[in-house]
Amino acid sequence: MSSDTNPFRAPVARVLDYNETTIGTFIPQGRCVPTGNGYQWLLRGWEMFRSAPGTWIGVTLTLLVLMVIVGMIPIINLSVNLLGPVFVGGLVIGCRAIEDGEGLRFRHLFAGFSYKTGALLMVGLLYLLAILAVAAVFGIVVAVGAAGNSHAGDPASGTMIVAVLAMVVLFVPLGMAVWLAPPLVVFHDISAFQALKTSFVVVLQNFAPFLVYGLLVMLAAVVASLPLFLGWLVLVPVVYASLYAFYRDVFFES
Repeated sequence: MSSDTNPFRAPVARVLDYNETTIGTFIPQGRCVPTGNGYQWLLRGWEMFRSAPGTWIGVTLTLLVLMVIVGMIPIINLSVNLLGPVFVGGLVIGCRAIEDGEGLRFRHLFAGFSYKTGALLMVGLLYLLAILAVAAVFGIVVAVGAAGNSHAGDPASGTMIVAVLAMVVLFVPLGMAVWLAPPLVVFHDISAFQALKTSFVVVLQNFAPFLVYGLLVMLAAVVASLPLFLGWLVLVPVVYASLYAFYRDVFFES
């Protein structure tokens, strides 16, 4: 099969460091944006989805099936978190292609496996190690609390509440760190660790619009779950595209 017609060939995308282009000037440290921009990110994600709904749904179905298959294999299921940033890296390349007028292609899903793969895998590895650390902290809190309750004769419900709250507190900054890391790695010459650090700092600086964005996504998730979860075939690509919109908004100045 000719490489020109191979649908699984990784796209030749213009993914060099975008410091100054037609899309604006790159701001390495990011910038603060208004609270209402959280809604705009989601709206922009919807617009990108509408540009190629069939392709987006096909990409989403493929990704979900791959993740389910990998997730069913013991030990190897840990690679779901490892490979996540690689797939996201490919999808943000697809979003850049939409923005450049080239359109999304199915092969964009696998573009992260041919460009900046090592750095994207490192993002996934650091994320996986952080998840394991959070799980370890959760286990320690539960074990210590259960031991204390057994001596005091108190129920363990209080311990579980504290442990869950601790896990949430730890997972929020972790999510902030990984959220914008893939596009930073793909489009700019920075390391995985620096991408995670920059993502965390910039999301923290824009926590108000990020909170609005997160609440809207949660509300959309409830609505998407009503018709037999079929709405997730739309919500998932909209969220991925809105991630790119988030990145574009806080790291570029027109």
